[in-house]
Amino acid sequence: MSDAQAHDPSIEEFDTAPGDEHLDGSGVAQGVIGYLVGLVLAALLTVVSFLLPAANLVWPPSIPVALIVLAIAQMGVHLVFFIHITTGPDNTNNVMALAFGVLIVFLVIGGSLWIMSNMNHNMAPMSGTMQMGP
Repeated sequence: MSDAQAHDPSIEEFDTAPGDEHLDGSGVAQGVIGYLVGLVLAALLTVVSFLLPAANLVWPPSIPVALIVLAIAQMGVHLVFFIHITTGPDNTNNVMALAFGVLIVFLVIGGSLWIMSNMNHNMAPMSGTMQMGP
């Protein structure tokens, strides 16, 4: 990418995160509004995740899935509104680092679940192995 393209405002205006805009004297309010929108969305998602298990709005076995969806939405709000992760050309390293981090987290969680499942399957039954008592 040439130096002229890197500083082309027409490219940057379409791919900026909230709060990542070029703020001059008149745009400060716009930046604060972006942070306030992120704050309201994060607070709303937090309140909904606490109220969801208590309310009878969803089928009880689906509550863990709903909480996972709300947690992913919460992470998305934080990444976009507060950390300013976008798909712009200047954020390529940030997106790749985020993708690598997500991959590592999924590998650790998946490996842990696999190891625990394998250990549970291979354990001897507790009923005949040890008799505790006087």
